[in-house]
Amino acid sequence: MAQIVSLAEAIAAAIHDGDTVAMEGFTHLIPHAAGHEVIRQRRRDLTLVRMTPDIIYDQLIGAGCARKLVFSWAGNPGVGSLHRFRDAVEHAWPVPLEIEEHSHAGMANRYVAGASGLPFAILRGYRGTSLPSQTAGVAEVVCPFTGERLTAVSALRPDVAVVHAQQADRMGNVQYWGITGVQKECVLASARSVVTVEEIVDVLDPRPGAVVLPSWAVSYVAAVPGGAHPSYALGYSARDNDFYLAWDAISRDRVRFAAWLDEHVYRSPAGPAGDADPVLAGDPGTAR
Repeated sequence: MAQIVSLAEAIAAAIHDGDTVAMEGFTHLIPHAAGHEVIRQRRRDLTLVRMTPDIIYDQLIGAGCARKLVFSWAGNPGVGSLHRFRDAVEHAWPVPLEIEEHSHAGMANRYVAGASGLPFAILRGYRGTSLPSQTAGVAEVVCPFTGERLTAVSALRPDVAVVHAQQADRMGNVQYWGITGVQKECVLASARSVVTVEEIVDVLDPRPGAVVLPSWAVSYVAAVPGGAHPSYALGYSARDNDFYLAWDAISRDRVRFAAWLDEHVYRSPAGPAGDADPVLAGDPGTAR
């Protein structure tokens, strides 16, 4: 059953050095506040998993939290490259970063297999690419019924899933809606989970297209209003496009990045109860 705790308590209990951590959320509900708490607690040697690593993983990599990245696409959406990610891969700064690259469909199917308790998933993919020869956990199989050659991908079973949602009730049941991505599969595939939410309510009102994660499937819930910023939470906040644009210049330079990290993450801890993260400006001294 889920425990409702502070963000700092949730990260301290769930994420340990050397863990495999998957932070999911596509376009919105990206768990930025949780990622910042991982940085503040100085976790190291993490294997980070995400279908579409964007700026929160750029920050985690630049802060030295990661030793490996498992992914299918990486970039600053609508802007360009992830410069801290590139610096780690190309120059081993601040530490070397191993990469394991998959197709988007392959990653999604790996989560489904993990959530289903299966050892692998099968799809028509990867054929005609060099990924199978470069990537562990990808193999060609032959269908025993038709003889068709298919691709098998190993299941993803992270140690910890981290997602953001709109609501949880006081029993720890979680509800999110909008672009739902693979958050459900990620949580069900993982040994532990941390869910940050915009608010805790007495009753979850049913919403069309919403997904409910039952309390028994969630380890920790933390109320973190604005915890998806600079991405958005449908119905609660808007995407901070200026932040994504500003991040390109901040992340290009190691000194500027380190100054941003010090001011906006290390010296901006969660609130007194650990249940609220400050709104982070796009650049030191720049208004949102």
